[in-house]
Parts: sequence; C-alpha cells; structure tokens
Amino acid sequence: QVQLVESGGGLVQAGGSLRLSCAANGSILGINVMGWYRQAPGKQRDLVATITSGGSTNYADSVKGRFTISRDNARNTVTLQMNSLNPEDTAVYYCSANLRSRGRPYSYDYWGQGTQVTVSS
Repeated sequence: QVQLVESGGGLVQAGGSLRLSCAANGSILGINVMGWYRQAPGKQRDLVATITSGGSTNYADSVKGRFTISRDNARNTVTLQMNSLNPEDTAVYYCSANLRSRGRPYSYDYWGQGTQVTVSS
C-alpha cells in the first residue's frame, strides 16, 4: 500500500509565498518522477512542475521563476516552494509520483489527496 500525503496549502495574499510538501509512504522500492499538478474549478488538471530522481526539473511556463521544486530521495519527499503568488495560482494542488512498490511488477502513477491553495487579491 502506497500513500502520498500532502501538506502546506492554505490562504495567502497576492505576492505571498507558500510551501507544499508531499511524502510517499509504503512499501516503495524506488521513485522515478515526482511532481505537482493543479486543478482550478471548472478546469482540467495541469502540470506545475516535475523532478526526476536525478534532479532534472520541468516547469509550466506560468510558474517559471516563481516556483521551485525539490526532492529528498532518502526521505521520499517532494517540496514545492511557491513565491510571488497571484490569484491565478488558486487551485487544488496534487502531488504525484511514478514509483515501483513491493508486490507490483511495474512502475505506476500515484496521487495525493490534494491540498487547496487560495491566493486573494
């Protein structure tokens, strides 16, 4: 059983910062890519940022220069530091991980439960 547990969402004023964290727990053999996605009301879920086990990162154009993704491979955690937030960043943020777990033959995608980020103007 694998779980992704997120924390750190909340309400912040425009221009402020928030830090999201996600921990992958369970019988994990290895994690390939970890990332963050977000879904605003009435919209599809979109990529925010991803990071490989080797530390290569990828960001959505809308967050480049403002958000930073990092991970701790030893702790199976991923963090998203969000600066200069604006109301357009308001969404539910989901942690994701492509990982291999005990008892399953292949790597699969897992998702967290989501954490709300609200940016007021």
